[in-house]
Amino acid sequence: MSLLIRNGRIVTAVDDYRADLFIEDEVVSLIGQSLDVEAERIIDAEGKLVIPGGVDPHTHMDMPFGGTNSADDFESGTRAAAFGGTTTIIDFAMQQKGRSTLEGLETWHAKAAGKASIDYGFHMIVTDMADERLWEMRRLADEGVTSYKMFMAYPDVLYVDDGTLFRAMRKAGDDGTLVCMHAENGIVIDEIVKLALAEGKTSPKYHALTRPTRMEAEGVHRAIAIAEVADAPVYIVHLSCADALEQVVLARDRGAWVYAETCPQYLFLDSSHYDHEDFEGAKYVMTPPLRERWNQDHLWRGLSFGDLHSIATDHCPFCFHDQKALGKDNFSKIPNGAPGVENRMSLVYNGGVAAGRLSLNKFVELTSTAPAKLFGLFPRKGTVAVGSDADLVIFDPERREVISAGNPHTHHMRVDYSAYEGFEVQGVCETVISRGRILVEDKAWLGRAGVGNYLKRGLFSGLS
Repeated sequence: MSLLIRNGRIVTAVDDYRADLFIEDEVVSLIGQSLDVEAERIIDAEGKLVIPGGVDPHTHMDMPFGGTNSADDFESGTRAAAFGGTTTIIDFAMQQKGRSTLEGLETWHAKAAGKASIDYGFHMIVTDMADERLWEMRRLADEGVTSYKMFMAYPDVLYVDDGTLFRAMRKAGDDGTLVCMHAENGIVIDEIVKLALAEGKTSPKYHALTRPTRMEAEGVHRAIAIAEVADAPVYIVHLSCADALEQVVLARDRGAWVYAETCPQYLFLDSSHYDHEDFEGAKYVMTPPLRERWNQDHLWRGLSFGDLHSIATDHCPFCFHDQKALGKDNFSKIPNGAPGVENRMSLVYNGGVAAGRLSLNKFVELTSTAPAKLFGLFPRKGTVAVGSDADLVIFDPERREVISAGNPHTHHMRVDYSAYEGFEVQGVCETVISRGRILVEDKAWLGRAGVGNYLKRGLFSGLS
């Protein structure tokens, strides 16, 4: 379908102007003043922003963890993402320890096939990488998987030792790919957890108390040091606190090739949520955990000053009444993760732009352009330009709504609670378009499962 969007205020990471926009053959075809073209559909965007569709570089759909699977699969999860203005996700395929990463990629292709309603790519979670299998990393890159996630946390499950990190980082540096790091000192954290359980400390709040910020900061410092010696870039995922951010700032000041993301939960929620009664704190068990509120000012400053480069969600939902209940008597058994893929754009606009912390251009950069650049999708994704995919959001900057699991306008995730229950936000995604197809219009679903394309991503090129 050809589509003409009239009178919108087009905002990218660098531009801000009013114009018409014409879409045909899935891409932006023309941008100009008072375009004189015929279109099958015309939308008047007067008074609205026209921004590139969101790119969420960190989601976990249908992911096994803690004896269960994340509640959203690629059908429900991508539909919820679209309602929230995200038109591209990069999910995490997972290697089973001791088996081929290529086998893991096939498994995730099967999970997504015929289900996704928006475009998607994959990172690869690497759980081991012996010398004789390093060639697989180049093969993954040929398949469009140009980034890998490695864990310093979860010993005996996902943890990799420093030697494996170094081998993988050297190979990534040689190949032009990127290692993403879950940076916490999981070995020490496991000892702290054992001590807490031995003392009968089993409630959800001890998840946070056994994962101190210094252990995240140590992991970030070590990951950066290993990457520097390996002569490779590194991307720190879900950075949560001032201690860890300090390590990123110090490294970037000395010229290290370091990038980092944070997530809405660390910008808007804090450790007081673990004090809720009746096990309610389990809803907020995620890793890293929520931190003391004062950390939020440091994270916002990091976003504004360019030391944090993207805002992802780490969307990994588990239902409260059955899945989270697996840890009712032992906080270490609570599946780690929370929902959020649907709420990112409105939350960040409200807390960033409407609150005066971020410019409109910075909002677009953090939620779309920077992740597209860092993960080999730009300029196909992440901008509004002639020739780019017609992934667009018509965004009402004045409309308000209340986020709630009971609000059908704000909750399409397949999970029985909202992490942001009761939050009022200013700024709402009104119309969401993926490759020229209208998926959402005034909060009505017009999309279809299975039309999302797998994206082969390019090699790492930084943010230039």
